[in-house]
Amino acid sequence: LYYHLVWATKQRLPLIKPELEAKLHGYIIGKADYLDCITHAINGTENHLHLVASIPPSLSISQFVKRIKGSSSHHWNHKLATSLDKLYWQEGYGVFSLGSKQLETAVKYVENQKIHHSQGTAIAALERNCNVLNTS
Repeated sequence: LYYHLVWATKQRLPLIKPELEAKLHGYIIGKADYLDCITHAINGTENHLHLVASIPPSLSISQFVKRIKGSSSHHWNHKLATSLDKLYWQEGYGVFSLGSKQLETAVKYVENQKIHHSQGTAIAALERNCNVLNTS
């Protein structure tokens, strides 16, 4: 089961500092591994994150996102950031299910997030839907 997940920082503020982004991504990949999920791609900008992952049927998508968002902001705020660089996620997320034939395209899209945003080639439906579903 493949999913393209998207969620934003609180109020879409530029809270993901570039110098800490790789550590945040590494933490999320590790947490996904711990949850027996596979991360196919992770990337984003200063105000949102895209994740393509395989989530086993034994774990609901909402529980996966809740655990990733909650633990990643906690890790950032207590291990990575100074008191001025706190990370808070906006409520909700967007999720798109993928077939195996769509996986490669989704991975490439996520890997090229910064290019898409700088060149204006981001897919609007993916970018605006990052707070569609409530995680509670």
